[in-house]
Amino acid sequence: MYQMPLPSEVNRMSESEAAERIWEYKKLLGPRLVVLGHHYQRDDVIQFSDFRGDSLKLSQQAAEQREADYIVFCGVHFMAESADILTTDEQIVLLPDMTAGCSMADMADFDQVEEAWEVLENNLPDIDKVIPVTYVNSSAEIKAFTGKHKGICCTSSNCQAIFETVWQKNPEAIIFFLPDEHLGRNTAHAMDVPLNRMRFYDPFEIDGAITPEQFANAKIILWKGFCSVHGEFNVDQIEKIRSEDPAVNVIVHPECTFDVVQAADDSGSTSKIVKVIEAAEPGSNWAVGTEINLIKRLAEQVKDKNIRVRSLSGKACPCSTMYRIDLPHLTWIMQKVAQHSQDPSTTLPNQIKVDPETRKWAKRALDRMMDISAKAVL
Repeated sequence: MYQMPLPSEVNRMSESEAAERIWEYKKLLGPRLVVLGHHYQRDDVIQFSDFRGDSLKLSQQAAEQREADYIVFCGVHFMAESADILTTDEQIVLLPDMTAGCSMADMADFDQVEEAWEVLENNLPDIDKVIPVTYVNSSAEIKAFTGKHKGICCTSSNCQAIFETVWQKNPEAIIFFLPDEHLGRNTAHAMDVPLNRMRFYDPFEIDGAITPEQFANAKIILWKGFCSVHGEFNVDQIEKIRSEDPAVNVIVHPECTFDVVQAADDSGSTSKIVKVIEAAEPGSNWAVGTEINLIKRLAEQVKDKNIRVRSLSGKACPCSTMYRIDLPHLTWIMQKVAQHSQDPSTTLPNQIKVDPETRKWAKRALDRMMDISAKAVL
């Protein structure tokens, strides 16, 4: 994605000057503007968000903003795409920096996924039993592929509820899960799916490196993709921190590898991690395996309860692409929105617009997820 260079005026602003300017723009635009901020966003940016949360919560918030003309998404590209899919045609969704992507989402290339579907058709006698389930950390094209093939989107918050719905409807169903192998494996294992019925589809190998016999026995087929942030955590870190502090509680995100999730005391989505830490006993110690901005924010939030919260790895594990949404880019896009609100003939850059056909099918997959999430207790 191309991101135009920022004006020198914006780059020269101090942090306080930029913040003052953003607050002025928010006051000027009022209810016409909504700013969404993901939990992994840096503090100097997320302070301006009207709503903050994980990908599920922000998807729901985006769908509810019917009065706003402009939605500025402080997250990454696939999140802004989801917001555009779920909002009205008249609303404008913007991403402050077009280069804020997701390496995991990029691991599921559309052509490779279509080729994989052909492999499944050739190896499974009843392709109707295969239900694609796509993590929202995926492109609009992959969501559309899922919707077109009667599949569903999911987040780390509702993945188990989605799997349960698929298998309750058809106990013989085979889930084709992409693009994160670890979330799929950890969720299925928690539901007592045997490891020998989980198969990993490698798009760079012939037939995904799965034999006909393995296809026949599969309960879930996992696309070989992963999150670079959560891939930084390992079992050695858990053993080390426990040797230093036997009373520590270890909680990790389900995008971590299987062995890390098994070695931890608990695992869960971003929203679950937040709830667990907020409800923790005063004086307790926590090592958290997820993105560093969220960990720092949680540590600050519970310090009055004498709760210690730190990164499992002992080092910063930021989402590097999320970090591209910074104060200068937010200031610049807010300036452009303010100008456009006064004169709609001015150019408004960084609009995220999903084409109608892709939007139609992707929305089906997202709507199915939202319907299930509305009924489930997450």
